[in-house]
Amino acid sequence: FMPLHPDKNLKLYYSIREVAHMLDVSESTLRYWETEFPRLRPKTTANKVRLYTEKDIQQLRLIHNLVKVRGFKLSAARKMLNENRDGSERSAELLDTLIHIRAQLQDLKRKLDGLV
Repeated sequence: FMPLHPDKNLKLYYSIREVAHMLDVSESTLRYWETEFPRLRPKTTANKVRLYTEKDIQQLRLIHNLVKVRGFKLSAARKMLNENRDGSERSAELLDTLIHIRAQLQDLKRKLDGLV
């Protein structure tokens, strides 16, 4: 039996609540970032419900990395995204990978501590 689509993540749109939870920021922060970063334009339904795509979430991860993790001011983050998009993306991907590895190491340490 073959799945219809090889990509298991079939969800096309995420709510503002889901995205805020993913990034550990408030929904109002996401709405504010939309006003500050012109490229960030989630789809909105007729009743003004925001729907974020994977591409929107990647953009938000970059903004989050620059502003919340690295401490850039919004104007500096906007400038960096405009001027050095590839470098910003690679940096954010690397940070995500390192955070994931740290979580795995912490989990492994907890398991090892349990054996002693």
